[in-house]
Amino acid sequence: MVAEPGPEAVSQFVERFAGVLANSGVPTMSARVMGAMLVSPTGTMTAAELAEALKISQPAVSGAVRQLLQVSFISRERLPGSRKDHYRIREDVFAAILERRNQALGEWESISRSGAALFGHDSPVGTRLTEAADFFAFIHTDLEQMIKNWRAEHSQ
Repeated sequence: MVAEPGPEAVSQFVERFAGVLANSGVPTMSARVMGAMLVSPTGTMTAAELAEALKISQPAVSGAVRQLLQVSFISRERLPGSRKDHYRIREDVFAAILERRNQALGEWESISRSGAALFGHDSPVGTRLTEAADFFAFIHTDLEQMIKNWRAEHSQ
């Protein structure tokens, strides 16, 4: 059995995790909030708990939480007897993140194909854009299927 990590180790993990998310496009403060919520023993945290855990201001938490709510990565709930909002990471948050990225791949494919048509499919620019569109379509299709497979296997 692994010993419970200390607060410093937890904090370092959250910051490293947030750094990885931030490097892949998640805004830094939202990534830090996600990291803190991910390692929360109860799976929920209030804004005050997030501010304390991350040593950040309430307004910083508010902005990050608002953004995460808008993209449905977290939910807001009231626990029985509590007057505070509690935030919970969506159960399939990582599939949801990749799903949003996959939507972007579809948009990249579409704009690349329109550029290829604009410049002419046989021109050097058109050829590059067609190759890009084909790549985006290939990845988009595979990622879409992987997400479906994941959800089918982990639907319990």
